[in-house]
Amino acid sequence: MTENDSAPSPASLRPHGTAGALKLATAAAKVALDNRAQQVLVLDVCKQTALFDYFVIASGTSRRQLHAISEEIDDVLEKQLGDQRMGIEGYDESRWIVLDYGNVVIHLFDEEMRAYYDLESLWADAKPVPLTDLGLVDTSRDASEGGE
Repeated sequence: MTENDSAPSPASLRPHGTAGALKLATAAAKVALDNRAQQVLVLDVCKQTALFDYFVIASGTSRRQLHAISEEIDDVLEKQLGDQRMGIEGYDESRWIVLDYGNVVIHLFDEEMRAYYDLESLWADAKPVPLTDLGLVDTSRDASEGGE
């Protein structure tokens, strides 16, 4: 389907295309890192599905932390970057919060749910985007791996 077809394609829902999606994914990952999320991962899923361009996956250690991360991601993506969240799931239970921004989907997990659903294995063909390529540093990983 092209942008000229009558039904909107997923890309036409976001006029900035893949570059805009990567900007949103980077901002979401930065917020997660700034809020001490663990195991922050950005996956490029463009070649695996036409529905999404990027997943951001992160873990939190408490309900309060997961709420804070999700609320700040919403604040940054909506107020600072002018995007609109299309949906949210799991906020009340706070074990797996999904923020749907169209071509970027943010998954915030507690440790048990992340291990159980194992999205990294489910989407194993996706291309991980190194945080350093996005100008981000995962300080939680640095501390746990002796600064490397």
